[in-house]
Formats: sequence, C-alpha cells, structure tokens
Amino acid sequence: MKFFLIAGEPSGDNLGGALMAGLKSLDPGAEFLGVGGPAMAAQGLESRFPMEELSLMGIWEVLPKYRALKARIAETARAVAEARPDALITIDSPDFCLRVARQARALHPGLRTIHYVAPSVWAWRAGRARKMAEVIDHVLAILPFEPPLMRAAGMSCDFVGHPIAAEPVAGAAEAAAFRAANGIAPDAPLVLCLPGSRRTEVGRLGPRFDEALIRLRDRVPEIRVVIPTVRGVSVLVRDMARRWPTAPVVVENPEEKRAAFAAADLALAASGTVSLDLAANDVPMVIGYDVAPLSRLVIGLLLRTDTVTLVNLVSETRAVPEFLGRNCQPGPMSQALFRLIENGDERAEQLAAMALTMERLGRGGEAPGLRAARSVMAAISSAPRPR
Repeated sequence: MKFFLIAGEPSGDNLGGALMAGLKSLDPGAEFLGVGGPAMAAQGLESRFPMEELSLMGIWEVLPKYRALKARIAETARAVAEARPDALITIDSPDFCLRVARQARALHPGLRTIHYVAPSVWAWRAGRARKMAEVIDHVLAILPFEPPLMRAAGMSCDFVGHPIAAEPVAGAAEAAAFRAANGIAPDAPLVLCLPGSRRTEVGRLGPRFDEALIRLRDRVPEIRVVIPTVRGVSVLVRDMARRWPTAPVVVENPEEKRAAFAAADLALAASGTVSLDLAANDVPMVIGYDVAPLSRLVIGLLLRTDTVTLVNLVSETRAVPEFLGRNCQPGPMSQALFRLIENGDERAEQLAAMALTMERLGRGGEAPGLRAARSVMAAISSAPRPR
C-alpha cells in the first residue's frame, strides 16, 4: 500500500515514525511519501522539504513566512493528488495539515484522509471538530475520552494509546547516579521546576515559579531544584537560573532529563503534556499557568472544562492542584507544594490518579504505533463514508 504522511513538529515526527514501523509490520511492502523529520526518515521516508519549515508557533512567527507556507500547502496538496495514495495521513499540526487535506481532496475527491491526534475540542473551540470533518474521514486519538467527540462531529475515530505510556522510564540506579553526579543527597527533597518549552512561557512563569520555590525552601531548607529544559529555550533558562536564589541544576540532555524525572520527589510545572511525563514517573505535581491578559480573557470565555491538567481529565479526578491565570501566584503554589511534602494522603491520592491515568493511556498494552497502524488499515478497508 502507499501512504502519504505529513508531520510538522518533532512530536508529530515521533508519532509518524512509530506509525510507519507499525504499518511496515502489517504490510512489509508499504511505500511512504510525504513530509517528516528524522524519526520518519529512519523508517524510509524521504521528506519533500525540511519539516522545520512548518514548526512555527504564534502569529509573529507565521506572518513573515505566510506566503512560503501557502505555497508549500499548494505544492504538497498537488503531490498528494498526483501520488494517489491509499490514504493521506496528517499528523497533528492542523493549521498546515488540514489545509493540505482540503486542497488535496478538491484535486482528488476519492482521497481517504486520516488525522493523527484529535483537536482538543474537550477544552475549547468545539467547532474545530465539525470543520475538520469536512476533510477528514478517520481520526487516531491519543486520549481515551476523545472518540465520542470525534464521532459526534461526523468522523470515525479510534483511541490508539498515548506515546508516553509506551516510553521507558529511568530506574532507581539511574536516579541515584543523577543525584550523586549533581551533589544532591539521597534523602534531599528534589523538586522539578518546569516553566514551559517556549520563551514566552519561561519569561512569564519562571520568576513566579522561582519565588514559589524560594518560599518552599524557607519552610524546607534541604530542598534541591532541577530544571529540565529543551534546546529552544535552554540559553534563556540557564541565564535566568543563574540569578535565582534557589540555585537550580539545569539539565538538557535527554538521558539526564529521564534520570532527573526518576529522581524527583515532586514538581512545579506549566500546564501541558509534561503532566503525563510526571505521571509516568510517579512524580506528584502542582500545575501553574498564565498567559497575556487579553488571551486570558478570551480563553476564559471559551474554556469548556473546569480543569486543563491531563492527569485530572484522564483519571476523572481533580487530584492535581492547578493555579491558572490570576491564581498563578507564588504563595498558593508554594503552599500546595508544601502540602505534598507534608501530607501523605494528598501524595497517595495523586499517585493513585497517575497510575489510573497511565493504565487508561495504554501502559502495558500494544505499542501505540502498531495500534495506530491497525486502525489505519481498518479505516482503509471499510467503505468510505457517504458524502
């Protein structure tokens, strides 16, 4: 079979690589075309152009490159129509991918379309699912509560497992080695500080998180702080950390980060997928997040749920405390962290919610890439929906 895949970000590339491996196990002669990064290249994809061209966030990044992106959309849509694949599989990056799907289907009306990673309509902008259904036949969801929402919008949908549930975690030996290498005593409470992966997040949340940790250190003097970071903001984080009284250890290497998560006792984190990384490592957490005042107002009007933390949503609990918007303040966050150190019942409640979350995300089951591949094959073999 022939598949045309498009990924626009590193996370999508990883999903695409695992999916391609799954498809190859079901169809060893499968042919792959499209756009992707190193993980998809390792499975045999020759990307039509560098995936990094699509890894843009925010209006001020996109505007200067709008014309080039628009040309890439048209070029990619033509390539899909000319290839006449058994399916177009778009992976996350909806701003680019769904535009390609719309144009490609206009050129080739019989095209089967599959999208990997459902839009977060459970949180806000429910209309996105109905709009997506105009050009997408089938959705591969990574959260277990998403399929009914996608089906209600007019698409078929399977939950295929979350990639975090299949990722290996570091063991006790690696955790102990990390503490020893960074001069952290075996019994010192180790707090992960995770202020985000974008410059705006780090700039807004970093000072508040540090102040919360200073207050925590006043009550628990032996705490040590570690900041796992990513390449795009590592310089900013290291510069900021040098000025922080908490004297944190900054780690960027993926293996060091895995060990840091295994060694941690608790975490103060920005809202996002990182809550699942913490859950996978049994690290109790406090979540804080804020945006610019205008964005805060708009999101407040559109938000459809009383929690944004994925652990809370997947476990159907409210075990993880959140401090969002105006409530994202050092004092309350510090107090919540202190309770996690002092209150065994709160820690136990979170640990139970995190274990349930990982179970529901597919830990211990079939690998998400293979599960997604089976869903793709089933969607292709079924009759296309009436149009």
